[in-house]
Amino acid sequence: MVEPHRYAVPALSNPERTVVDVRIGVTQTPREISMELADDQDRAALKARIEAALTGAVDVLWLTDKKGRDVGIAAAKIAFVELGAAEGERRIGFGG
Repeated sequence: MVEPHRYAVPALSNPERTVVDVRIGVTQTPREISMELADDQDRAALKARIEAALTGAVDVLWLTDKKGRDVGIAAAKIAFVELGAAEGERRIGFGG
C-alpha cells in the first residue's frame, strides 16, 4: 500500500484576493516608484492618504507593499500617483 503525502497544503484565506498596483512619479527623477500593495489595502483609504500627502497635510506618504516592506515618499516630491487595476483585470499585449 502506498502511503499518501503528508505535506500540508496551505489553504488560501481568500482565493479571490486582489493586488493593487501603484506607480508614483517623483520630481527631478527619471524613474517611477512601482509597487504592489498589500492584499488587505482599502482603496478608498489609500486615496484619502494620497490626497492628504498631495495637499500637504502630511510630509511623508507611507505605503506597505504586499511583502510587508514599508516605503516612504516625501510628499513634496510626488509628481503623480497612478492606482492600477486589480491583478485579475490587468491586460497583456496589444489591443483595446
